[in-house]
Amino acid sequence: MSTFMAKKGQLPQRWFVVDATDKVVGRLAVAIATVLRGKHRPEYTPHLDTGEFVVVVNAAKVKFTGKKWQSKTYKAYSHYPGGLKVVSAEEVRQKHPERVLEAAVRRMLPRNRLGRQQMTKLKIYAGASHPHQAQKPEELKLEL
Repeated sequence: MSTFMAKKGQLPQRWFVVDATDKVVGRLAVAIATVLRGKHRPEYTPHLDTGEFVVVVNAAKVKFTGKKWQSKTYKAYSHYPGGLKVVSAEEVRQKHPERVLEAAVRRMLPRNRLGRQQMTKLKIYAGASHPHQAQKPEELKLEL
């Protein structure tokens, strides 16, 4: 008996749509990262991109528990003196609401070529509409 290892292009990739309204960011990000990596499938292969596409709508309506909107910060450093930018989650939500969820999912994926490839299959939209109806996305059932 041998372990099944998927080959590139062997597994069909489906599209899923997730409504992020009133979902907690971390719990939603875990579910999305699992589907992007393909760990929800029995054919999961660690070194291949066996994941599927995920479209997230209403990303502006996600929520944090506690006082994280004020206390959680996102940092960016330019590697120049004085080049550290610190922005609160509330400021990020006002300017680019989809980036809050995108950052949470990105940090749950591998930090290598495979993780970057899997991240391209995540499509996040602040509003209720998305341009991916032609792919016939299925509703992703989440137990949050």
